[in-house]
Amino acid sequence: MGLIDEWAERHIMNAQENGELDNLPGNERPLLLDDDTFVPPELRAGYRLLKNAGYLPPELQDRQEALTIAALLSQLDTRHNNYSGLHKRLVLLELKLKQAGFSADFLHGEYQGKVTDKLSKEE
Repeated sequence: MGLIDEWAERHIMNAQENGELDNLPGNERPLLLDDDTFVPPELRAGYRLLKNAGYLPPELQDRQEALTIAALLSQLDTRHNNYSGLHKRLVLLELKLKQAGFSADFLHGEYQGKVTDKLSKEE
């Protein structure tokens, strides 16, 4: 163990002995860890830091934008001035997601239909 590790451990032990860590939020509850099994181990810390700072990887930003545009298009009339531009942007985002290796089925409601069918068969 390095010098910094020993120093940190000593401070943690002192704080525990003095009761400074007793009333922290989430005390006595299990940690809720993110499922990062598909993220390479060497990138997990960086992704977690970015996520905690409010940033998303580009693919997830594209996915979030695609969902927003799909919701807008579902409420717009096809003759609306912005419909064509939004539809083109949605198609572009869908292509970008597919090129990155992500499924774009969530945009077409296919996944929701499959889940609904599966759950209705189980009942």
